[in-house]
Amino acid sequence: MNMSLPMPDIAIGPSDVVDVVATALLAYYLLVLIRGTRAVPIILGIAVLAALSTLANVLHLLVLATVLQFALVGTAVTLPIVFQPELRRLLEQLGRGGRNLARREGSLDAAALEEAVATLAAAAVVLSRNRTGALIAIEGATGLREFVESGTRLDARLSVELLLAIFTPRSPLHDGAAIVQGRSVEAAGCFLPLSDNVGTQSHLGTRHRAAIGLSEQTDAVVLVISEQSGAISVARTGKLSRHLDDEERLRTVLLACCRASRRPPRRTASRIRFGKRVRSAERGPAGELAPRA
Repeated sequence: MNMSLPMPDIAIGPSDVVDVVATALLAYYLLVLIRGTRAVPIILGIAVLAALSTLANVLHLLVLATVLQFALVGTAVTLPIVFQPELRRLLEQLGRGGRNLARREGSLDAAALEEAVATLAAAAVVLSRNRTGALIAIEGATGLREFVESGTRLDARLSVELLLAIFTPRSPLHDGAAIVQGRSVEAAGCFLPLSDNVGTQSHLGTRHRAAIGLSEQTDAVVLVISEQSGAISVARTGKLSRHLDDEERLRTVLLACCRASRRPPRRTASRIRFGKRVRSAERGPAGELAPRA
């Protein structure tokens, strides 16, 4: 006895093909638009909430499902506020015909990362000796495109000479931050968010507050050179390691921070070992610990 169900008669016309292609292009365009911004982890968080809500409904966990549904509704209400920079960029690029979509380079290998860090450390020491203020953000896994667009795009190869030229006092770009992605300087003269969580360190200047603010919102590593004292500091995850004036020590700290920001989070023990390596690198020749903000 034949138990097979009859197949429905589905006719696929040219309009259906156009519909699928247009939808795929729109989805691709939106993914390219948000790539390299903080919207990516936010969308992943929403996807996790939706998956948990579906699982709770399947398992008939009524209380958990209700709480997650309310959370999703609240998230949907706040989406236009959270994605305001991305929505503005979408409308601007639609008005320009979708041109000039930014391209991101691949992740650096170990040798290239060490070369970039050595260049940054050498430039920082020269700027420190000349008492030239500087603010350099090193992009991690989270893109900084929204901050790149606030400055002047350069897309120039990273070098000591370029950084010295950018932060020369009479340079039109010296007041803002330079953003480094891989082995290139993406932009200079960029505006960074200021942090209000400076605690007792109320004497910190605008550069240091901007460095802390960016490191609080992203996984970027931010290098700061004080214009008044020439002191070199490094900000990561909202904390500021100060007085890293020795080039070798600065290179070690930068390398450890950059490696940590380019790999996914691991278990707590790994984080503890990383913290010990950074704190060990911050110690001077006599074992004295560099002060933190």
